[in-house]
Amino acid sequence: MKKLAIGILAHVDAGKTTLCEALLYLSGAIRKRGRVDRGDAYLDTHTLEKARGITIFSKQAKFNYNNTEFTVVDTPGHVDFSAEAERALSVLDYAVLVVSGTDGVQSHTETLWKLLRRYSIPTFIFINKTDIMQRSCTELIDEVQRRLSERCIAFEPCEGTKTECLKSEAFFENLALADEVLFEKHSAKRIVDADIAAAISERRIFPCFFGSALKTDGVSDFIACLSLYSRERKFKKDFAARVYKITYDPQGTRLTHIRLTGGSLSPRTAVAYTARNGERLTEKNCPHSVLFRCKIHSNRTRRMRRSCGRFRTFRNVPRAGLGR
Repeated sequence: MKKLAIGILAHVDAGKTTLCEALLYLSGAIRKRGRVDRGDAYLDTHTLEKARGITIFSKQAKFNYNNTEFTVVDTPGHVDFSAEAERALSVLDYAVLVVSGTDGVQSHTETLWKLLRRYSIPTFIFINKTDIMQRSCTELIDEVQRRLSERCIAFEPCEGTKTECLKSEAFFENLALADEVLFEKHSAKRIVDADIAAAISERRIFPCFFGSALKTDGVSDFIACLSLYSRERKFKKDFAARVYKITYDPQGTRLTHIRLTGGSLSPRTAVAYTARNGERLTEKNCPHSVLFRCKIHSNRTRRMRRSCGRFRTFRNVPRAGLGR
């Protein structure tokens, strides 16, 4: 199964968390969708987030679609918490930039776009709130191309679980005009899904989709295209990991959120790292250590639950694991 970590980013009130709810609901990960305005969103669990109706801390959840396992990271959209969003970028395979169909490309949208370019993260664009927007899709695509990149291309729906999407000649022409490699393949009538996926992963094109996250319009097609046009990263066999967030549980215990980028991590394994002052430190990963106090999203692991006041542990956490 292909495993990917995707981050959802947007200007505040563009519908980012609502899109996360729709992704989890339509994939069957949750049975009921929450709403930000009601304070019952699945990923906005902090008291401050419920009171203010905004995302303050990055959260993660997992869902499956076809042969792809997605770990989705919902990031804050308010500019005051942009540092929290930037920290999550270091562990992403792909990003989804949500653009409000009513407001278009906003100032913080451009800031996030620059960050994605700095971190070289392949990006899908979801233009939200199409059910209430006043402008046409063509006008919005023109604005996205003008303010973000000329290589932003409107993609046609993948129509559910089909492996080969039905594409028009105009779609192929737009791809060819945006990228030289695709232009050569289009001249020979040889553009296939693998070529499009390669162009997206190398940031040569940026697919754009339209829909309404609140009404789930276009979200199923968007999930299908995410699965179809994404490629899994290759990781080394040697152990390596990246820490992207530090939090604390209600008892005050430090929780370290990591993305394994190589090898595996087993209980009671000694992990060596270098502190900011250059000092070389070693900590043993034990069953009650910070890496295993909460659920870990990765392959071949089980969700950890409290059992008689104790925590269950894992035999090992393989590479590509994203959790805490």
